Amino acid sequence: MRLLILTSDFPYPPLAGAPLRNYGLIEGLAEHEIWLLSFAGTLASPEARTPLHRLCAEVKIVPRPQRGLPDRLRDLALTRDADIAHRFLSPAFTTALREWLTAQRFDLIQIENLEMAVYLPLIRELQPQARVVYDAHNAEYALQQRIYETERASLTHAPGAAYSLIQARRVREFERTVCAGVDYVIAVSDTDAGLLRALGTPTPIAVVPNGISTSLYESPPGESIELVEPALVFTGKMDYRPNIDAALWFAVETLPLVRRELPNAHFYIVGQSPHPRLDVLRGVAGVTLTGLVPEIIPYLRAATIFVVPLRMGSGTRLKVLEAMAAGCAIVSTPIGAQGITCVDNQELVLASTAREFAQAVIRLCRNPEDAAALGSNARRFVASHYDWGVLLPRLHAVYRELGLDG
Repeated sequence: MRLLILTSDFPYPPLAGAPLRNYGLIEGLAEHEIWLLSFAGTLASPEARTPLHRLCAEVKIVPRPQRGLPDRLRDLALTRDADIAHRFLSPAFTTALREWLTAQRFDLIQIENLEMAVYLPLIRELQPQARVVYDAHNAEYALQQRIYETERASLTHAPGAAYSLIQARRVREFERTVCAGVDYVIAVSDTDAGLLRALGTPTPIAVVPNGISTSLYESPPGESIELVEPALVFTGKMDYRPNIDAALWFAVETLPLVRRELPNAHFYIVGQSPHPRLDVLRGVAGVTLTGLVPEIIPYLRAATIFVVPLRMGSGTRLKVLEAMAAGCAIVSTPIGAQGITCVDNQELVLASTAREFAQAVIRLCRNPEDAAALGSNARRFVASHYDWGVLLPRLHAVYRELGLDG
């Protein structure tokens, strides 16, 4: 089978989020002839050879388009389009895609994430015979709605909340059009599948959760680090709005409650591109922003507790799966653990309010045996349910329904 995959972020290195999912999918599908057309990632040089060049028959990387606030405000005022529909619209990418679609015949074209669905009309025009799958990393309209509901009570965030409310309505229509225009939709959780089915299109939807290669987290890390203990670790791309909100909420609302009981508790915000909104945390006692790190695993291994204080989002959090695979004791909000079929107080601890979150962190820090048992349960759970070896047969089943996959 000849398969074309479109991604908005080059899936190497697979450190977090979409690149981690996309790399796992490509690695698992390498028995097929894969052509990868991607925008440049934020970490890898477009000229560098990567494992993806070995896994794929062809790889083409296009510079990311530059889209600033004036562009977004212009489209907000002058169009009824969702911002996400313009985010990765690029003449260079259009030219490259047109060339491949004209010169090659693909059995299957897989669109990774909603922003890449802007190229669906061109795909249908040039290769109407190809099967098209939309891999929905999130139910995007629901994500915008949750951002609005979280931020609307704050005067500081009122403009952003209003923007998200408008976008939620626009994204819903774009998402409905995309789902109706493809042959199959893949959701990353049962919750997301329900949200996408609520759009009312007849397109079949299957669930293929986010996954990881759990064996990578069992082997000795390439390096070890020492953190101030108890070390409370949070990971993610730190210019992503839900992660920014999570880091601020935990640092401002929860961490002071923890440090009343555990004065040495230290909150590590681990991830690339810290947003300027997080600058207020620099120099705050008990808080460290690391910025980009070469490896996440050493921080997971050194964590006393892995915290997931997310208050907005959809899909399933790969950060949670990584922490489980590393055997971390995890405290999460219900939204942070959404889509992962784990049991509260068995594979992780759920907490909804700042006080509940702090109490859970304090309890586990004071009872290391309980924390260790939680981490062991989490490691077994993720290996049984979210390893790519377990999940990829679901994707192959989708391809078989489309008359493909060999």
